[in-house]
Amino acid sequence: MTAESTAAVRPRNRKQLIVEAAGRVFSERGYHAASMEEIATGVGITAAALYRHFPNKYALFAECANVMVDRLVAALDEVPPKAALAEVLAAVTRVTVAHRASGGVYRWEARYLNREDRQLLRTKFARVVRRVTDAVRREHPLPDEHLRAAAALGAIGSITMHRTSIAQRRVEDLLLASAERVAATDPAAAIGSARSVELPAQPVPRTRRAEILAAAILLFERDGFANVTNGRIAEAVGLVPSALYRYFPGKVDILAAACLQAAGLLAQAVEQNLHGVTDPHDAVVALAATYVAYSFEHTALTSVANAELVGLPTTLQRPLIDAQREHIAVWEQQLRLARPELDSRQARVLVHAGFGVVVEVGRRLRWRDSPDHRDAVAALLVGALGL
Repeated sequence: MTAESTAAVRPRNRKQLIVEAAGRVFSERGYHAASMEEIATGVGITAAALYRHFPNKYALFAECANVMVDRLVAALDEVPPKAALAEVLAAVTRVTVAHRASGGVYRWEARYLNREDRQLLRTKFARVVRRVTDAVRREHPLPDEHLRAAAALGAIGSITMHRTSIAQRRVEDLLLASAERVAATDPAAAIGSARSVELPAQPVPRTRRAEILAAAILLFERDGFANVTNGRIAEAVGLVPSALYRYFPGKVDILAAACLQAAGLLAQAVEQNLHGVTDPHDAVVALAATYVAYSFEHTALTSVANAELVGLPTTLQRPLIDAQREHIAVWEQQLRLARPELDSRQARVLVHAGFGVVVEVGRRLRWRDSPDHRDAVAALLVGALGL
């Protein structure tokens, strides 16, 4: 084969195609579950050809984790320094929506980067946050501009974390409007009901199985599921590793039990706090306050469930996905009653945008729990929904 024919067969942007395919696989399956062979198949090349571009899976993963932030930085660099907030947020929205299938890597999987690469990623993302914060401060000189900027980015970034099918232009318009509302929301004008939320009691580990689950959740949250061994879990509860198998078939079953526990507690909380609420607007506000209170109360549990679900086998994922859908359906129904102009897909997109607000603002607050923090986050969530 001549050099000319080889060039015709091999696309010039093959490395870009590899990164896009890898980003999708890492987002869908998690870093450790993804394989170089699976990624190569997605590009239509052999694994050997893939290794000519990236020496190992970690190098490819690090590239994927950085590429979304690099795109955001590049898009914002093209926006004039004193541009209106809408123009700044629109640039972020266009990039995020265009790459929604691969753009979620940095939100959860970036914890698997080494310290140097993780710091580099944070530095890049800090540029994005600063640019949005400056625009928020100029246009809406209210308290907590850093929180409002993080919330706006959380609303936009939420599109990378779910698969609701909706036209690109429609979702861009929805997310941009949601982010603008959040940026204009005064978190100090608390909605108040966050202070009266009733949550199910934190499970007390009264059995050996419950002790194992509680210890594993803390380890998974701190170090990531893939980095925690059965030996470490057993050591945390004073057992030898082989004794774990009396209670769980394997480590993945401990993770599934943790995620199911999170889903069950949230369902109980929603049922308790919606009891007797008949007005749709009040119901959405109650849902917001409940979700925020739950997120602060069960931070380790929810972090593990959010971050590690993609790593579960399909058979173990199914009941968890069903529970998630039931939860979203409650939000969707109440939001559409409060905002009848929304169709079901628009409502789901906005609900996920609200969840994205909670994640990013909670992180910004380092999940330090207080009534004021809960009220502020709930107010931002409600703003994202357009109530």
